[in-house]
Amino acid sequence: MRLSGRRVAKAVRAGVAERVAALAEAGKAVGLATILVGDDAASRVYVNSKHKAAEKAGMLSFDHHLPADATQEEVVGQIRRCNDDPDVDGMILQLPLPGDLDGHAAVEAIDPAKDADGLHPYNLGKLVLSQDAPVPATPQGIMEILRFYEVETAGRLAVVIGRSFLVGRPMALLLGAKGVDATVVLAHSRTKDLPDLARTADILVAAAGRARMVTGDWVKPGATVVDVGINRVDAEVVGDVDAESVEPVAGGLTPVPGGVGPMTVACLLRNTVAAAERSADLR
Repeated sequence: MRLSGRRVAKAVRAGVAERVAALAEAGKAVGLATILVGDDAASRVYVNSKHKAAEKAGMLSFDHHLPADATQEEVVGQIRRCNDDPDVDGMILQLPLPGDLDGHAAVEAIDPAKDADGLHPYNLGKLVLSQDAPVPATPQGIMEILRFYEVETAGRLAVVIGRSFLVGRPMALLLGAKGVDATVVLAHSRTKDLPDLARTADILVAAAGRARMVTGDWVKPGATVVDVGINRVDAEVVGDVDAESVEPVAGGLTPVPGGVGPMTVACLLRNTVAAAERSADLR
């Protein structure tokens, strides 16, 4: 079965639009800002998709584009201007940054209250403590897909391949949280006998950034497979999962494109409207 993220994202975006409309009736507009450094074509397309989705939800949209040769100080300066802008409720810094720019330091400059990506160390720390804070958008979106398709998690073994702070680590925390109750193994490229480990998983999340790495012989029959990867191979966009060999084995598989990607955008919008609601409560 294909686990369409587009279908789930449509429902999430509808809920966001209702919340944006309610704030508008109360006199509060919701604003999302993006910061893109450089001229990477794929990043530009992704940022544009965020703006289109924000506008469809009734949000204000602010697009900040810096040249590839921007300095760290210029990037941080733009972030701080967004921090200080009362019209901006949520902010996204498109990662990775080009050249020698320090993405971690730039993310730390974001006001945690405006962190639409949920990647600020303060918010990641809140996630570790199971406290309320913006949750990283991609792992949040994956959890919504699992809930929507009623994938059983309690007592199941989940293997997450990839340990980045963008996806892998927060994904492991969410799957192991109380109420979700999966038993989680966080694996990576240095994991011994990785295919054998993957075959034990009831839920397998591939977020390693390697095109078609997970093949059908890595997958336990009937397992749910979540493909986080976005890789360009020649003119084709493919995931970290070899869909052709995995789909006949898996009980469910998120497609690429149309799986996790739409949910990431939808959850970015949800984090933004939640930030706007918190801001309105403080006024």
